[in-house]
Amino acid sequence: MTKDQFSDLVVRYERLVYTICFQLVRDAAAAEDLTQETFLSAYLHRESIPGGYERQWLGRIAANKAKDHLQSAWNRRTVLPGDEGMPPGLSPPAEELVLEQAGTDAIRAAIGELKEPYRPVCRLCLLEEKSPEEAALALGRPVKTIHTQLARGKRLLRERLERSETHGHLSI
Repeated sequence: MTKDQFSDLVVRYERLVYTICFQLVRDAAAAEDLTQETFLSAYLHRESIPGGYERQWLGRIAANKAKDHLQSAWNRRTVLPGDEGMPPGLSPPAEELVLEQAGTDAIRAAIGELKEPYRPVCRLCLLEEKSPEEAALALGRPVKTIHTQLARGKRLLRERLERSETHGHLSI
């Protein structure tokens, strides 16, 4: 099969392959990625396409790619207690659950007790709901640094708030 013939095959069956992937994974972005993976795999094995059965062959590759995606470790993320009814992928991260449960006053106090450089980053991103990009501009730091400091600050806050729940008061 030549490259032009394969290009015609892609044009002819791309909607079918996308539809098969979307019907199985129910996620448009994942279906687009799986469609690309399907055609990449088909291209790499284009010499084994059974003549006259291109549609069925591509459909089977698409279905297998989608099934592999659904069984992948990434797709089987752990759901936290209380999130059983929430669709996968929509569960908030664990640190956000802890922050919501702790209450605004405890959060404000815990953020105030954080050391530099985490305190201003957490204040801007968590209390003032600024994006990491906005916080980077305000603090004059690179965006990647803000992302790292925010992740570490959230971890410190989560640990501090979990300890305070265990001991009944906010500890340092």
